[in-house]
Amino acid sequence: MSAANNKLCRLCPRECGVDRSVSKGFCGEKNTVRIARADVHMWEEPCISGSSGAGTVFFSGCVLKCVYCQNFEISQLSKGFEVSEERLAEIFLELQQKGVHNIDLVNPTHFVPQIIKALDIAGDKLKIPVVYNSGGYERPQTLEMLGDRVSVFLPDIKYFDAQISKKYSFAEDYFERAMEAVEKMLRIVGKPIVENGIIKRGVIVRHLILPNCRRDSVQIIRELRKRFAPDEILISLMRQYTPMYKAGNFKELNRHIAEFEYNSVLEELEKAGFDGFAQQKGADNEQFVPKFYSEDNLR
Repeated sequence: MSAANNKLCRLCPRECGVDRSVSKGFCGEKNTVRIARADVHMWEEPCISGSSGAGTVFFSGCVLKCVYCQNFEISQLSKGFEVSEERLAEIFLELQQKGVHNIDLVNPTHFVPQIIKALDIAGDKLKIPVVYNSGGYERPQTLEMLGDRVSVFLPDIKYFDAQISKKYSFAEDYFERAMEAVEKMLRIVGKPIVENGIIKRGVIVRHLILPNCRRDSVQIIRELRKRFAPDEILISLMRQYTPMYKAGNFKELNRHIAEFEYNSVLEELEKAGFDGFAQQKGADNEQFVPKFYSEDNLR
C-alpha cells in the first residue's frame, strides 16, 4: 500500500507508523499542514533566488532532529500555523504574482500528500518551477509520489559517518538513505538545466560543513564523485554554520568553522570537478535566519 493511502505514516525513512490524523508523528506534526513563513526569499543559491527571489514556504516540523538546527523554532519547537490544502494552493499563486522565480518548499517531506493536493489545485495556473528543498532524509517511494510536479530538488547531504549522523540528527542510516534519495531525484528530473542564470530542472546537493567534521565532508564529496558524473548534479558548499539551538551542549560544535576547514573541503570539491556554488565568508550570521510566525500574517 502506498504512503498516500496508508493512514500509518511511512513517508520518511523513520517509518514511525503513526496515524497522523489523530496523533503526531516523529516529525512532530499531524496531517494538517502547518507553515511558519511564506515570502520572497533572497538567500538561496544564486540560480534559485536570482534577482527576484524564491517564493519560499517554510513547513513546520521535521523528520530530522538536528541538535544545531538554525530553524529549530519551526523544526523542533512547533512554531507555525495551520493552512488548508486550498489555502496552500492560494499561497503558491500569491507568491507567483510577486514575480518569484520558483516555489521553494522548505522541509516538505512529512507533508508530501497534502502538497501534492495543493499543487494539483493550483494546476496550470502555477507556471513557475517547484523546488523540493529538504534535509535529504527521504524514501524513494515518497519522492515517486510527486510525479512531475517538482522540477528542482535541493537536498542536503549532511553526513557520511553513521556515528556522527546518529549523534547530531538521531539518524544512524542517514547517509545511505540520503544517497538513495539523490539517485532517485536525478532519475525524476535529470541533469541540470539553467536558463539565464536560473535553474529550471535538476538536482543541487547542499552540504553544510560542521566544525571538527572536515574529514567527513571530504568523504561526502568523494562518495558523490563515485556515484555521479560532474554534469549530473550541482553542489552547493555551505559555510554558514552558526552554533544555535543545542549546539552549546556539544563542545566540538560550539564554534564557527575555521577557514582551513572550509578551504580543504572546497579543494576536494574542485578536484571532483562538480559545478556549483561556494558560499561567501560572512554567511555564518544569525541575521540570515528568517523570522517565523505562530499566526497567519499572510493575508
